[in-house]
Amino acid sequence: MAVRRDRFWLWRHLGVGAAALAVMYLFRESRAEWSPMHAWNRALGDASLVLLAVAMSTGPLARIWPAAARLLPWRREIGIWTVVYGAAHTLVILDGWVEWDLPRLFGFLRNPNTGGYVMVLHGFGLGNALGVLALVYGTVLALTSNNLSQRILGGSTWKFLQLSTYTLWMLSVTHTAYFLYLHFLDFHRQVPAPNWLQAPFAVLVLAVLALQTWAFWATWRRRTKRSLAA
Repeated sequence: MAVRRDRFWLWRHLGVGAAALAVMYLFRESRAEWSPMHAWNRALGDASLVLLAVAMSTGPLARIWPAAARLLPWRREIGIWTVVYGAAHTLVILDGWVEWDLPRLFGFLRNPNTGGYVMVLHGFGLGNALGVLALVYGTVLALTSNNLSQRILGGSTWKFLQLSTYTLWMLSVTHTAYFLYLHFLDFHRQVPAPNWLQAPFAVLVLAVLALQTWAFWATWRRRTKRSLAA
């Protein structure tokens, strides 16, 4: 029986990994005119956000349509791949954008006269700080997303930790929203064309919110009916 569970675990990982790779490739091709670094950076980040949105939707779907409960075992693998793509997104930024000059990641630029750092890009720094916090948070969730951690922490503690995925979702959405709608480095440059993902991102976030609201209402309605029947 344990061998069978391990086999399904492997197949779920392969399935989610292949789907995530296809999504990431489509995002990459949609920005073929961009510089390779920015195209890969955004494609990896976008794929990570889509995976997280799917993970956030499985629970509400199972509450609305009980048949969707068969999707719940996939949440663990989806969550792990979310963090893998988020980490790859961060590595591309560190290597290709800020060139491992970590203060630049948080909006600090080096003063050529003094050699020190001055915080100039406040929004950029805050946006990246939220992204780093989301990655750290997601890494903790991914590292504890296994049966061993569940046994060590205990069922209730482990479940409480994993339910904090909602915090990860809010951090990721805020980070993405800043770079989609607000970020612009230099007013001396020509204003760039709007990112085509702006509208789909808003639809995605609203869809997840609507699904969670619907699930809350459906759960409340079922419990009310049981109370009245009793």
